[in-house]
Amino acid sequence: MNQFATELANQLFWHNPLWYVLIVLVILLYIFRKRLTGLAGEHWVKQELNKLPKEYKILNNVLIKYNDKTHQIDHLVISKYGLFIIETKQINGYITGNDYDKNWKVKAGNKTYYMYNPIHQNYGHKELLKEILLLNDNQLFPIVCISSNARVNVKSNLVLTIDKLINNILNYKEEIIPNYEGIYNKLLELNITDKKIHKEHIKDTKVIKKNNESKLENKCHYVEES
Repeated sequence: MNQFATELANQLFWHNPLWYVLIVLVILLYIFRKRLTGLAGEHWVKQELNKLPKEYKILNNVLIKYNDKTHQIDHLVISKYGLFIIETKQINGYITGNDYDKNWKVKAGNKTYYMYNPIHQNYGHKELLKEILLLNDNQLFPIVCISSNARVNVKSNLVLTIDKLINNILNYKEEIIPNYEGIYNKLLELNITDKKIHKEHIKDTKVIKKNNESKLENKCHYVEES
C-alpha cells in the first residue's frame, strides 16, 4: 500500500505541469535575487517620494548619456528648493562607514562584507548634473537612502533611512531654483527611455563591477550593490 501511494504521488508530481513552472520560478528568483532586491528598494523609495506635495517634480530610474558614457540615477526630485539626487541601497545587516571611506562594512549574521561607498557614486551624479544643467553646488543635494531595515551607523549627513527621507527634503525652505520647471523639462529631454540602451548600461555596469572586484585583496568580499 505504501509503495502504491509513493508511485501514485510520483506520477501526480511529475505529470503536473505546475510543478515544472514552480521549479523554473524558484531558479529564476535565485538567479535574479540581487536585481529584484534592488528593484524592490527603488520601488519603496518611489512610493515614499509620491507623498511629496505636487509642486515637487519626481523622476525615477533616470539614464543620461554624456561624453559617450551612460549614467543611471535612481531618483531625482526637482523643486524650487533644490535638486535632490537620491541613490537607493537595499542592503540588510549592520552598515558602518563615513563620507570618506572608499568602502563601507556590512555585517550580516556571522559574515562580513564590503560595499563601495555610495556617497562617492552619488557625488559623480552630482557633478554630472551640475555640468549639464549649469547649476551650482548649493543647488544640488545628494542623498543616499537606505530603503531596508538595516542598522545604519554611517557618520554622514548625506545618508538617510527611508523613514526620514521626506522630512529631510521638506526641511529645505529657501527658493534657490526659480526655473525648476525648466530644469525638469530639460531632464525629461535628456532621460533615455529606450529599454535596449538600459540593458546595455546594466551589462556595462556589471563588467565594471567585476573588474573592480578582481583587484581587491582576498580578505575583502564585496556585496553587489542594489
